[in-house]
Amino acid sequence: MNKMQKSLRTSQFGVQGPKVVAFGGGHGLSASLSALKLITRNITAIVTVADDGGSSGRLRTEFGILPPGDLRMALSALSDNAEWGQTWRDVFQHRFNSQGELDGHALGNIVLTALWQILGDPIAGLDWAGRLLNVKGRVLPMAAVPLEIEADVKTCNSALETVYGQVSVAMCEAPIRRIRIHPENPPVYAAALDAIRDAQWLIFGPGSWYTSVLPHLLIPDLYAAICASKARKLLVLNLIADTETSEMTAADLARTFVSYGPDLKIDAFLADAQSITDISALENLAADYGASLFTRNLAAPDAIAVHDSLYLAAAYREIFGKMKQDS
Repeated sequence: MNKMQKSLRTSQFGVQGPKVVAFGGGHGLSASLSALKLITRNITAIVTVADDGGSSGRLRTEFGILPPGDLRMALSALSDNAEWGQTWRDVFQHRFNSQGELDGHALGNIVLTALWQILGDPIAGLDWAGRLLNVKGRVLPMAAVPLEIEADVKTCNSALETVYGQVSVAMCEAPIRRIRIHPENPPVYAAALDAIRDAQWLIFGPGSWYTSVLPHLLIPDLYAAICASKARKLLVLNLIADTETSEMTAADLARTFVSYGPDLKIDAFLADAQSITDISALENLAADYGASLFTRNLAAPDAIAVHDSLYLAAAYREIFGKMKQDS
């Protein structure tokens, strides 16, 4: 651990750090978790389970299980930074390249599938995988069953067309007007609801807005727990627009999020200072919702559209400390 990482560990929340629940999936959630583990050990990741493509989609179809890919990525992001954790992270993330049936499969997806079959309990399987990777926190699925995502998109003649499946929605270049999940009221694990109830901070984003971030607000039991939680709520905006949000600014992302959560009070917005093109609109939106707006340099200097874990951790620590003092 370098000096900056040690400095980030020292906070007014104590050695273990604040209790944080982070929502999302894919690379966006992984970036957030990689930052959070530098400042707290009390992390619960609540991860989307709607992936229907690639290795996850194949295993989901073949075995009728939760798609493991986003859960695997969250476990890997929370793995210990010492040699043991990083070695097993690399093993879990290893993807086979062959001419056979293993081609494209990530080893961690197969390990999770085996654990779930042996133990008969997805939560127990994730906890065992977490012990293997020596994770700093816990990884939980956002629902107890696989989900389907569908979206209404605006076509070139202004008509609405329905797109089905997470992969199709994520790759959709037409403007998305609304998303839905099926089943509409899926069962949720008690462990996820308990974590939300006990949290000091709930963090949403960054990530694919319509397929990783917003779906959490569409699950009735999860949404009710989020709204009832006394935790502070932070919305982290993306660095750049992706395919499914190609026409959206930072203010558009924030506005869309709050439209899906009308009963949800956001306490703070966090955005990269260099990527905002509509700062006035974002400032006005934050003021309208009584939220604090933090703009900081968050992008990795040597990569395109990737959050730097140290920059993001420093921003989290600053926000946690400042808003605790203001409470």
